[in-house]
Amino acid sequence: MVPVSFAFPFCGEEFRLTRSNALYWPRENALLVADLHLEKASFFASHGQMLPPYDSRATLERLAAAVRETGARRVYTLGDNFHDAGGALRLEGHAAGMLDALTRALDFVWVTGNHDEGQDEEGRKVCGGTFVEELELAGMVLRHEAKKGETRPELSGHFHPRLQLKVRDKHIRRPCAVVSENGAASGRMILPAFGSLTGGMNAADPAILGAMQPARAIHAMVTTERKLARFPLWSGR
Repeated sequence: MVPVSFAFPFCGEEFRLTRSNALYWPRENALLVADLHLEKASFFASHGQMLPPYDSRATLERLAAAVRETGARRVYTLGDNFHDAGGALRLEGHAAGMLDALTRALDFVWVTGNHDEGQDEEGRKVCGGTFVEELELAGMVLRHEAKKGETRPELSGHFHPRLQLKVRDKHIRRPCAVVSENGAASGRMILPAFGSLTGGMNAADPAILGAMQPARAIHAMVTTERKLARFPLWSGR
């Protein structure tokens, strides 16, 4: 059987990175996802670029599947939940029903990001759940964008990191998590984007490496069919 997630240690805790790019925290029975960018297609359509209007359905279906696979009872999003402030009010009926079912069944917390700025109470009512700018959970800071200079354990999103490799004259680009190493009980992680209609930034981009400082080393984690692969990105040694 092909595994759906892979365990690894981080800051004294066990986490599991799923093949769908969600992060499961067993001790908290919590699923963390970053950068859903729901209703991105309808945003582009409103500006004249017509895209198939099913990105929110696809993202929410993947989220529901990750919840079933892990058995999570809590969900934390890490910002840029919708592509723009009015996205929640554009949800078509099927996607809105899927989201309502998720937020009613789970302890659902929306950490907000820069794309969520300006969302009004009507939009938040459609979403359900609880909204926070950031929070600390069991000593771990959950926020949208990595804060340079942060020394506490941190989980974030924002950058949509992708590992870029050239293998046998072929260019490979895969969503990845970026992890800084600062000792057994200290470190920071940037999650890959979870949304079905999201691009990505080179995980070795100076903007990502700079945001993760201070660090002893930084590496990328990529799920393959059978294992969790690690690739060094930067070393201060």
